[in-house]
Amino acid sequence: MLVFWRYGYEAASLSELTSAMGITPPSLYAAFGDKEQLFLEAVERYSTKSCDALQCLFDEAPTARDAIERLLQSSAIDNTCPSHPPGCLVVTSTTNCSASAEHVQSAMTERRDNVEVMIKTRIEQGMAKGELPPGTDASALASFYATVIQGMSTQARDTGDRDKLLAIASAAMRAWPVTK
Repeated sequence: MLVFWRYGYEAASLSELTSAMGITPPSLYAAFGDKEQLFLEAVERYSTKSCDALQCLFDEAPTARDAIERLLQSSAIDNTCPSHPPGCLVVTSTTNCSASAEHVQSAMTERRDNVEVMIKTRIEQGMAKGELPPGTDASALASFYATVIQGMSTQARDTGDRDKLLAIASAAMRAWPVTK
């Protein structure tokens, strides 16, 4: 997972992958079939942990605004954590792929879309409780915050500057609709 996270799907070499796992290429093929299946399994492991944490964060937050603010702050912190490569595996691993990796890119798009749906659902829950102004466009707001998160991932790869990402999170929260 860390090799794909660091180098991306296509740039991760078979040699780097097998070395990181302490296996031979035939063992990799026997266990996973091919590099694509290994990648998809690594992303599944990563995504399950990330989505479980996101759902927990959303469940514990008292309001939709708190949930989104905590999401942005935790993204800033996690994207710059020194224990793993910067950014988000799902955002950065297939940014620049050839046409032959279209299936893998589509799988990552689906994962990013799932996070956006989770954000939208939490916003809609807040709307149902009167936390947002009538007429708030939950879809647009969810897309906005999902885009901010993806941009923060790219910023983390570029700079690794946690304070900068926390400032971006703070700025993005100023766009939150206020009930009058």
